Amino acid sequence: MMHAVDHIGIAVANIEAAMDLYRRIFGVAEFHREVVPTQGVDVASFDLNGVRIELTAATSETSPIAAFIAKRGEGIHHIAFRTSDAAGELLRLDAAGLQLIHSTPQPGAHDMLIAFLHPRSTGGVLMEVCQPRTTSTTDI
Repeated sequence: MMHAVDHIGIAVANIEAAMDLYRRIFGVAEFHREVVPTQGVDVASFDLNGVRIELTAATSETSPIAAFIAKRGEGIHHIAFRTSDAAGELLRLDAAGLQLIHSTPQPGAHDMLIAFLHPRSTGGVLMEVCQPRTTSTTDI
């Protein structure tokens, strides 16, 4: 089962400008930065009292983030929920009739296995299932 909010993903057009904004809003001293080639994203994240805020920019025009920003503009992209068994959770959700974007977990930021649920079946909210691959992945 999903047992916690892991992070909130925010789609941004310019990662550096977004980092500057979030520094000013929350006083962020340090961001975790990484590029996830398989997802086509550049991620800058920080911890906000136990919930990761993940600023996500496209690394190419074919990235899902680029498509999202082109269609909807910058803003909240998804909410991610942590589980200890992403594959099992996907089987459970599929059996419950939810539409999966990924039928198997994919590599994601923070050494996570991730998969998305289609917003058509989740009340308009893009949801991500994520599973830490190691105990260190919950660190920012």
